Amino acid sequence: METLQLNKFLLELYDISIQSHKKLDGYDNQNYLIKSRSSQKFILKIYNFSQENLSFIQAENDCLNYLSKFRKSLYPRPIKSLKNSYAEIVELDNSKKIIRMLSYLEGTFIGEVKQTPHLYKSIGRLIANLSKQLKNYKNHILSTRKWQWDIQYLRLNKKYLPYINNPSDRKIVQYFMQQFEENVIPKIDSLRTAVIHNDTNEWNILINRENKLSIIDFGDLTKSQLINEVAVTLTYASYNSKNPLDSASIVLKSFNKIIKLTDKEISLLYYLISAKLCISVCNSAYSKKVNPENKYALVSEKKAWKMLRFLVKTSPVYVENIFRKAVGKKIKKNKNVNELIKKREKVVSKLLSISYKKPIVFESSAFQYMFDNLGNSYLDAYNNIPIVGHAHPKINEAISNQSKKLNTNTRYIYEGLYDYSKMLLKKFPKKLNKIYFVNSGSEASDLAIKLALSHSRNEKVMVLENGYHGNTQRGTEISHYKFSQKKGIGKKDYVVTVPMPSLFNNKFNGSNKKIGEKYAIHASKSINNIAAFISEPILGCGGQVVLPPNYLKIIYEEIRRKKGVCISDEVQTGFGRLGKYFWGFEMHDVIPDIVILGKSIGNGHPIGAVVTTSEVSKSFEKGVEFFSSFGGNPISCAVGISVLEIIEQENLQENARIVGNYYKKQLKKVQKKFPCIGDVRGEGLFLGFEIVKENSKIPDTDLAQKIKNELRTNKVLVGSDGPYNNVIKTKPPLCFSMKNVDTVINSLEKILGFYFPKDIKLENNL
Repeated sequence: METLQLNKFLLELYDISIQSHKKLDGYDNQNYLIKSRSSQKFILKIYNFSQENLSFIQAENDCLNYLSKFRKSLYPRPIKSLKNSYAEIVELDNSKKIIRMLSYLEGTFIGEVKQTPHLYKSIGRLIANLSKQLKNYKNHILSTRKWQWDIQYLRLNKKYLPYINNPSDRKIVQYFMQQFEENVIPKIDSLRTAVIHNDTNEWNILINRENKLSIIDFGDLTKSQLINEVAVTLTYASYNSKNPLDSASIVLKSFNKIIKLTDKEISLLYYLISAKLCISVCNSAYSKKVNPENKYALVSEKKAWKMLRFLVKTSPVYVENIFRKAVGKKIKKNKNVNELIKKREKVVSKLLSISYKKPIVFESSAFQYMFDNLGNSYLDAYNNIPIVGHAHPKINEAISNQSKKLNTNTRYIYEGLYDYSKMLLKKFPKKLNKIYFVNSGSEASDLAIKLALSHSRNEKVMVLENGYHGNTQRGTEISHYKFSQKKGIGKKDYVVTVPMPSLFNNKFNGSNKKIGEKYAIHASKSINNIAAFISEPILGCGGQVVLPPNYLKIIYEEIRRKKGVCISDEVQTGFGRLGKYFWGFEMHDVIPDIVILGKSIGNGHPIGAVVTTSEVSKSFEKGVEFFSSFGGNPISCAVGISVLEIIEQENLQENARIVGNYYKKQLKKVQKKFPCIGDVRGEGLFLGFEIVKENSKIPDTDLAQKIKNELRTNKVLVGSDGPYNNVIKTKPPLCFSMKNVDTVINSLEKILGFYFPKDIKLENNL
């Protein structure tokens, strides 16, 4: 605005002669610091005209006048014009504008001073006293205000989600929005309400020379839940702190001394703070698109994202307990794990094993993090089933939306079955063009053998030692990992077992390439009347054993020469987990006749599938009808589509390659330090390291179990497997990061350093 024009209307409307003026930051209006010739200071605010804007400005003026009855120094005071109005409508720059004048408060923004416990206490008192003063204030305009900056209307920000360009960032916001809907909305009507400031950030609170605080910018006033005012304050007080929960606790404790908070209000703070942060990043993303020059709108963006990433790996129970402790409330007691185990064993067979010497009671999860009932956060470096991450919002949404529309069986026609089948088949070589949907990987294994037997007309099934292919009767019979155990059913006559071709514990001498060929030639001697050869590309239960080069090529060729069918079990290795390869068979440069899918296919939702050729499928069609009541149902298809879309959108296969390579490299560095690690193997985010007696290949099962349990104590989840249960296996969700890898490696080195202190080197290899 030109100085002459500004001088003119201020003189005409307020009888103020300007000595100087300075433009200030603003989100969606213009702000000026005005200094009059009499050395008085004022704030001039200019808004685009609309009847809605005028109504809210008048409501804000009314509220400030109401507050001026309490303590004038803490809040701005509206200045009347010569026309006896607190808001004037004028023509500026050829458009209609609303202008208003406010008193000026001296001080420095708290965003510009050192953050101290004393300051946090003062913030808590300031906001509590403001809330106390507004307790009985009523304004019908503010009561009807529904907008995206009010936490209770978080849903209004969904329209801004597309403006968050990074899908991995977007999913965090979607996750917290869903958590809000699940945990806050059902309770929201029972919470206390009041008119709240709603924008108590570090650029709206001032500290003067006497260390007294005041608050400005009441433009976000609304009637909302009282606890939302607390959540907003805690958000801005903590989101740039090294210890955000400590800072928030000081503010909360100070607030609670003036206004006591209820158990319910405190229990919701985790979700409300997350919601406020989501509102902030959504609006920042939108502002960057429509008004990239407005830097003020982006001032808190980086801090908000940092805080969101902190909260997504922090247990809601932990945060609630921290806040309960801050206000002097007892931490909630949880049932003892032993009591829960006893209850479980009353209704569930002990045959279902439990992980770890000290079992964990899990309550919730988010992506690569899992949270127990005590508030502990665990890094999940083990669960390969939620391939795109625990509680992924896109999966949740797919299940919820489809379940509200239709869920039936494949005897009816619905487009989802075709859409998903077409999408999935694009990931396979052209010859693999027929799909049978079932409910699990185990069912898929069972069906794959049926297909093979009907097509080949041979009678036997060739399997690898330590292979695992499911829990059905047939699956158990063809799984050496199960039938060969002491309690196992033993080998059936139709099953032919051949040695697991391991490069680490190989039975033949020679190069890796030659070892694969020698194992394959040895196995080929047993190929007689074989209907199917079934194998995983990397044997998971065998101890993350990667089949050596050329092994499958030779075996597949020999099996087919004798009219057998080749089956690749991709239940654990498929869907981009191996990084460079979407399917495990690709790393061996072979194309199977049948592929088995499970686990990751549904990110935890029960789906399984068999993918095969038209030729094999036609043979099977000559027999009795195949039917799976809910294999390929509409919900499963919706989930399957979502999994493939997420892998693509979030570039998870490439992440598995990059992070997997880094992970393997770091494990090999640890191996050089500690000779108890005999081998590091695997591909992408499907890795294992074998624990042995020092400088030998003798399995050290006891140490492997100690490592696994100690990692659990360090809040890192891994598994163990192999013929001697001495291989630590790690197969995390594909959103696993390099920082997550560092967490695992640092914990592992600390544990091994305790057992082998002499092997620790001084240099840091990380």
